[in-house]
Amino acid sequence: MPELPAQACRFQSFSEPSNPAEVAPRVAALRRALAAQGLDGFIIPRADEHQGEYVPAHMARLAWLTGFTGSAGTAIVLADKAALIVDGRYTIQSAEQTDTAVVTPVKMEETPLERWIEANLPEGGRLGYDPWVHTVDGVARLEKAVAAAGGTLIPCAPNPLDALWSDRPAAPAAQVKAHRGDFAGEDPAAKLARIQEALAKAKVDALVVSDPHALAWTFNIRGGDVEHTPLPLGYAIVPREGRPTVFLAPEKVTNEAGDAIGAIGEISPPSGLELQLKRLGAAGAKVRLDAATAASALATLIGEAGGTADVGADPIALMKARKNAAELAGTRNAHLRDGAAIVRFLTWLAREAPKGGLTEIDAVAALEQERIGTGLLKDVSFTTIAGAGPNAALPHYRVTESSNRRIEPGIFLVDSGGQYEDGTTDITRTMAIGTPTAEMRDRYTRVLKGHLAISRVVFVKGTSGAQLDALARLPLWQAGLDFDHGTGHGVGSYLSVHEGPQRLSKLGTTPLEPGMILSNEPGYYKQGEYGIRIENLIVVEERQIPGGDRTIYGFETITWCPYERALIERSLLDQGEIDWIDAYHAKVWEKLSPLLAGEPKSWLEQACRPL
Repeated sequence: MPELPAQACRFQSFSEPSNPAEVAPRVAALRRALAAQGLDGFIIPRADEHQGEYVPAHMARLAWLTGFTGSAGTAIVLADKAALIVDGRYTIQSAEQTDTAVVTPVKMEETPLERWIEANLPEGGRLGYDPWVHTVDGVARLEKAVAAAGGTLIPCAPNPLDALWSDRPAAPAAQVKAHRGDFAGEDPAAKLARIQEALAKAKVDALVVSDPHALAWTFNIRGGDVEHTPLPLGYAIVPREGRPTVFLAPEKVTNEAGDAIGAIGEISPPSGLELQLKRLGAAGAKVRLDAATAASALATLIGEAGGTADVGADPIALMKARKNAAELAGTRNAHLRDGAAIVRFLTWLAREAPKGGLTEIDAVAALEQERIGTGLLKDVSFTTIAGAGPNAALPHYRVTESSNRRIEPGIFLVDSGGQYEDGTTDITRTMAIGTPTAEMRDRYTRVLKGHLAISRVVFVKGTSGAQLDALARLPLWQAGLDFDHGTGHGVGSYLSVHEGPQRLSKLGTTPLEPGMILSNEPGYYKQGEYGIRIENLIVVEERQIPGGDRTIYGFETITWCPYERALIERSLLDQGEIDWIDAYHAKVWEKLSPLLAGEPKSWLEQACRPL
């Protein structure tokens, strides 16, 4: 493959996401607007009205105000101070992207938002918030914190930032298309029957579908309203009996998708949502709102009309997480073509990187081009993380034209994925450029041991991700090391690369069930020097244990790509781990070699040799 310039990327850009110099005048303008409304402060979460991980450009208020572009964070602006509260993943990034003379980055683990409010809101202070970008539970926590500070929490409509944002992008208007039935594996009518059965069991009259992932899954539709995830942004109301209503701009819905929805429900413009919620409220209905994604404003509309907002779990979330046979077959196929594309990329990297002319952007562009070459790529599943040297130590690094580094001897980490109609992929491989140090080999092998512990584990039915998370950390803990992110997240079926409620994490309380797809990605990060992460996707499956009397589950690995031999310290592995790696590499060769030829096939053969 020839060396590719940055503009070869179809789905990603490398422009600077923010300018710290713009922060001071924007914060000053917000303070003037708040003072004019009699407010002493305002809260700006990184959220839209659906609480999505990826927000459309016109809802990226936090990034516009503070410059911070990470996937999680909240700013709070008072008359005399402002804070940007982020988790440990974004400590460095937040300080680099904002103007720290105006906005102070605060580590969430040390000072949560509510504690900051209690300590800093002045007595009698009026703190504003937008009820469309906070959940019901989130507002309850804010009210408690504001009351403890002696202040008052004030809902604001419209959001005061919107009047200041003169060049605000337009709302997205991507087409809503039908998702193929052979990939979905279940028609919307059958899904609707299961949902309504769950509503009857929960004794609620209706469900507001506020999560666009749930909307897309239920009605077998896909869209393009947010970056890298085929989501249509909209709502639905599913009654316990009868036909649901889907709230989408009619002009966005293709005829095929409209026919599919129309066969079981109605389509209404988004403006009809408030009217229908008020009607439900006036009828005294008990309406389930998803605790994770439903805006506080929805509960207010129902309650003020006389109904009851029942805040709890959206039953669709678990249904969507348990993939059916068609979804699993599709994602397995997607991982085969994706694995072959990764091998072609790694072959190119192994040939070109030692010459010293490659940059991180070159690598991102080359990898995207290999996926495009499959002929079936719809998008990347997230912005590729390609970190050389110290940039690899930033778990959520995004290369830009100014941060772009040459790929030099040491560590190079690539975390990437593809969106195909039959499945969503996500893989991380850490490669050695030149000869790695003994410390790098030690750290890589400890991460690999944790990765293998998850790959090989069996566990009893009812086990949650929180109970397994420590297995991935133990080899690091034994050396006084750790990593500051979860071990794994759920993955959708041609939906979000980050899907709940399943996760391998200290916070993962949902029991793991067959059909759930998760990532297995422990890591190690030495700030300012290098970072390591190894990631495969895995599927929960039932296992038969001779003589056992409990239902036992384990994981099927569905990602196919060799590990980095140059970074494996064989003496740290036990025989069971060596046998697993050799068996895995044999399967990688068996599955991918028919899809490769020439140099990539030769590279793969060498990479899959027994340890």
